[in-house]
Amino acid sequence: QVQLVESGGGLVQPGGSLRLSCAASGSILSIYKMGWYRQAPGKQRELVATITNGGSTNYQDSVKGRFTISRDNAKNTLYLQMNSLKPEDTAIYSCNLISSSWRTYWGQGTQVTVSS
Repeated sequence: QVQLVESGGGLVQPGGSLRLSCAASGSILSIYKMGWYRQAPGKQRELVATITNGGSTNYQDSVKGRFTISRDNAKNTLYLQMNSLKPEDTAIYSCNLISSSWRTYWGQGTQVTVSS
């Protein structure tokens, strides 16, 4: 079993920055891809950014140039650096892991609120 624990969320003013972390633990044999998703109130969950084991990244258009996804493979930790935050970035951000055997795991989520 794999556990994902997110941290780093909080309240920030528009234009501010936050760095989210996702620590993976458990029976991690091989990771295919990790990513961040978010869900705002009344909306469906949407992809924010993903990164493959080879380091290839993919971003939602609305966060390109503002958010950066990265991984520390030695620590089994995923990061999301979020700059120039906007009120529309307010959501619960969840970490996702897809193993090489195509099993999917989710974290419990961390709240990000962008408001003045």
